[in-house]
Amino acid sequence: MGLLDSVLGSVLGGQQPLQAGQGGGLSGLLGTLFSNPQLLQVLTGLLANNGSQGGLGGLMAKFQQAGLGEVVASWIGSGQNQPISGNQLTDVLGSDVMADLAAKLGTNSGEAAGQLSQVLPGLIDQLTPSGQVPQEGLGNAGELMGMLGGLLARR
Repeated sequence: MGLLDSVLGSVLGGQQPLQAGQGGGLSGLLGTLFSNPQLLQVLTGLLANNGSQGGLGGLMAKFQQAGLGEVVASWIGSGQNQPISGNQLTDVLGSDVMADLAAKLGTNSGEAAGQLSQVLPGLIDQLTPSGQVPQEGLGNAGELMGMLGGLLARR
């Protein structure tokens, strides 16, 4: 049992996560994440302050540099989330980063980009309920896992 499994166990408090595809909205999103620890680990690495992309602020800067600042802003704001394609997400992160993420997910870059493009908008939306990025970011990986546990408790 790895560190991530231990963290997930404590976040879930012994309850079984929803399976991918069960329920919609927040429940469906969290079910997808908690049933796929590799995806959760990759997303935590993207969004955590101590992650590879410099946290949510660093990720936002990459979106702005790629001309997609309004897309990520829609995920943070209180309006409808704009979709992003796997190809657009690869453009934002770069093909080398996407290849690394795909290896962590045990899939190819196209499938990894597709998976991430499906869950990233909703996850960022849920982690920024006030419609703003917290000044201190979303925290380190451990703090981010705690936030996800809090979201799970609200479902």
